[in-house]
Amino acid sequence: LVLEAVRQNGEALYVAAAELRADRELVLEAVQQNGLALEFVAPELRADRELVLEAVRQNGFNLHYAAPELRADRDFVLEAVRHNGLALKYAAAEPRDDREVVLEAVRQFGLALRFA
Repeated sequence: LVLEAVRQNGEALYVAAAELRADRELVLEAVQQNGLALEFVAPELRADRELVLEAVRQNGFNLHYAAPELRADRDFVLEAVRHNGLALKYAAAEPRDDREVVLEAVRQFGLALRFA
């Protein structure tokens, strides 16, 4: 039942039980349908690079919901800002100090410079 719901709308994960929010297969279905479902994912899955990258590719703002280690990962942040320069706002300090990351963010959206 929950699988069908998240296939229709990934954000339906919001009403799922905690153990289902930690089910990688179910969560991947939800995130593939709607990257914003990442907000409702169990904390341990927010460090799952593949899963989070799927959400970030849909919308760079989803970097906000990624685990701290991913928000600090230069390559991961670079991928996020390629899709939405304003994702720079949610990156850890080190990637925000990286010239290439900042240039890519600004190339995507000029006002991202304010988050560098």
